[in-house]
Amino acid sequence: MASRTSVALWTQRFQRSPESNMSLQGQIRQMLVAAILDGQLLPNHALPSSRELADQLSVARNTVVLAYQQLVEEGYLISRERSGHFVNPAILEGRHEFAPLQTVPGQAANEALARPDWDQRVRRRPSSQRNIVKPGNWLSYEYPFIYGQFDQSLFPTNDWRECCMKALSVMEIRNWAPDLIERDDESLIQQIRTRVLPRRGVFAMPDEIVVTIGCQQALYLIADLLASERTTIGFENPGYPDARNIFENRNARLQPLPVDSGGVRPVEDADLLAQCDYVYVTPSHQCPTTATMPIERRHALLEQAQAHDFVLIEDDYESENNFSGTPHPALKSLDTADRVIYIGSLSKTFAPGLRLGYIVGPRELVRELRALRRLMVRHPAAYIQRAFATFLALGHHDALLRRLAHAYRERAQALMTALDTHLPEARYLPVGGGASCWVEGPPWLDATQLAADAQAHGILIELGRVFFMTGLEQNHCFRMGFSAIKLEKIDEGVRLLAELVRAQQPEE
Repeated sequence: MASRTSVALWTQRFQRSPESNMSLQGQIRQMLVAAILDGQLLPNHALPSSRELADQLSVARNTVVLAYQQLVEEGYLISRERSGHFVNPAILEGRHEFAPLQTVPGQAANEALARPDWDQRVRRRPSSQRNIVKPGNWLSYEYPFIYGQFDQSLFPTNDWRECCMKALSVMEIRNWAPDLIERDDESLIQQIRTRVLPRRGVFAMPDEIVVTIGCQQALYLIADLLASERTTIGFENPGYPDARNIFENRNARLQPLPVDSGGVRPVEDADLLAQCDYVYVTPSHQCPTTATMPIERRHALLEQAQAHDFVLIEDDYESENNFSGTPHPALKSLDTADRVIYIGSLSKTFAPGLRLGYIVGPRELVRELRALRRLMVRHPAAYIQRAFATFLALGHHDALLRRLAHAYRERAQALMTALDTHLPEARYLPVGGGASCWVEGPPWLDATQLAADAQAHGILIELGRVFFMTGLEQNHCFRMGFSAIKLEKIDEGVRLLAELVRAQQPEE
């Protein structure tokens, strides 16, 4: 016989949260579903009447009525006339409780089963690679000088919500709900062709573009398709650690390429470039120094690629973040011989968690990249593609870039002024775009110790040595991002950091 649960149970399970984005009705439904699926409410168990539960939870009775109705529609509850609501037995069908694993016949109960030797089975150890490290709780730090993180104050919440709601309309759902297999959302490809790439002087046909789950997947696809132990890749030193790790994961040989205030040096280091099959570069804002490659060097680099038969992999990860408003043309825009594979990001300046990027390349290459991507994830989430296509089409992305350029210009200027005032012994490359500043401290500075001391004082900076290929040199360098820190916090954060720097200064 069905029993009715004491309503006292619900005051323990129902924790009304004023910070929750879920309505009261939603919170009640969530509580009831959890109680059913966790086994606290058995099949045919009777629930309190809507009046009883509403009184116990101090909510309007209609809120409980609507929650019950929704759960009846979803099959969790059964409504019986004049009797109330009961747990639907069918909702728990197929759920089994498994007994603990039994020992094999003849084996002693306390004898451990042999386990695989994973140390021998794992062929590579990605966890041992040197990576940029950011605390998961970076938001709780007062002075987060870290790069590439989300700033809620700049996020276009209403605009993005509008685009997501449009993508959820009946007419739109049928465009993204099916499996696209190897294809991408046609409207997003069109927006990339007509709204994004022309800003960089790049023009491409639809079959020359493939959408990726961020620049990271773009690099992985390219490395997996093109790199092997017989491949030599020219790599900026210092350079982007994740790209370095990806290429090394394919056993490629990396050729270090020095960088200066103009990035890679195609004339001075022509002999190094001549040894390469591919050359990975970040010409718009060199990672991590933020140096912008002059137009003369871009032409010279393309000439070297033609002369020595290598291909350029151009990572234009934050090309849109340019304070002058007139960025240099991308290498890809100057390429007339299919010598450049172009990688771009759609979400870096918007919301890194969206993970949207793309590759532009020869159609023969893009065809193979699509086939390879199919083996990994088939395609990036079609719903996100459709929502972002709408975001671009309605002009929200262009408006966001203008706001970001203004905000980042202010923060960059405040950071440089603070460094000049509080840490004049440090050198930095003037920031003309992007969202970070590369700092070279005094030669005696131990940036590893500085980062640890700074974190203990609520200040986050990024170690510079992780960007160098050996990780042994340049321990006096560090990177300071300003995309996630409030403008008014910058000066005080740098002042406190300067005190920690001087605490290391050796006595004369």
